[in-house]
Amino acid sequence: MKMRFKLLILILVLGSCKSTTIISEDFITNNADVVIAFGSCNKQNERNVLWQEIMKWKPDAWIWGGDIIYSDTDDMEKIWNDYQEQLNQEDYKKLQNSTKILGTWDDHDYGLNDGGEEFIAKAESQQLFLDFMGVSKQDERRQREGVYHSEYIKTGDGTINIFVLDTRYFRTSLSTATDPNKRYQPNTYGQGTILGNKQWLWFKNELANSKADFNIIVSSIQILSGEHGFETWANFPHEVDKLKDIIKNSKAKGVFIISGDRHISEFSKANVDGLKFPLIDFTSSGLTHSYSGFTSEPNRLRVGNVVSEKSFGLLKFNFKTKTVDMQMRGTGNELQQKFLQTF
Repeated sequence: MKMRFKLLILILVLGSCKSTTIISEDFITNNADVVIAFGSCNKQNERNVLWQEIMKWKPDAWIWGGDIIYSDTDDMEKIWNDYQEQLNQEDYKKLQNSTKILGTWDDHDYGLNDGGEEFIAKAESQQLFLDFMGVSKQDERRQREGVYHSEYIKTGDGTINIFVLDTRYFRTSLSTATDPNKRYQPNTYGQGTILGNKQWLWFKNELANSKADFNIIVSSIQILSGEHGFETWANFPHEVDKLKDIIKNSKAKGVFIISGDRHISEFSKANVDGLKFPLIDFTSSGLTHSYSGFTSEPNRLRVGNVVSEKSFGLLKFNFKTKTVDMQMRGTGNELQQKFLQTF
């Protein structure tokens, strides 16, 4: 177990969306076995003031949730130059030198806003993404379509399995909303896919065979929050049901979701029939910019409040208590919101 610094903080413990309980504790010892930080929506031409705050936690891994850069182009030279601008940032270099980095892409680093399978330069863009992530030329992701993969973090106390999904390469067309206040609406049930057949088969087999104590599903777009009318798994309702069934039937332990994309941060919680624990979707976004003008949007599965300030996600794992302490943190390492999940 790592020795970590102690913090004087007020902890906001979130219950159901109908009630919030505030517990004041004078002294908290950070006794996590593993710490993972994550986030999304990072403009490469803006200074990310959160890198230094993230590194104070000495995370065992950093997970990109997508939109690592903002390019929105099929010009591969521009995409690579944008990646290089990110790689050359001093604070990010320090993070690279101190922790394991993995993750997925979203639309703006993929190359097409809200793009999916139709993007003409997706194969070339994939190789640049893998170059940025430092993926070996011998890695299987170099030879197959999509950037999905899984990776373990192993300690003497337990194991965490991280499933990085690709919600872009195979995603079929979206349905334009008839409601003028929304961009998209759900497809007809059964129509279209987010992950595509090969990725679905891979994920099903990988999760079923996972013996890890905790299993993290990384999705660049939200899975559980589905009423806002932007990009979300809920635009493919049959895919949400398929994911829930796979999780339930896998018997995998400690499964939860982390996501990004929205320029806001929030916790969503769903009870799934046959699943012994609630399914949590922890959205953390964005790193360099956020939806500062946010007022409200519906999410019947929301726990707590929406955070519309710059933030990163923090996950503190305890193998003995089978808990994940999920925290949203912002400028100055301010604790914005917290959710404790026991499995």
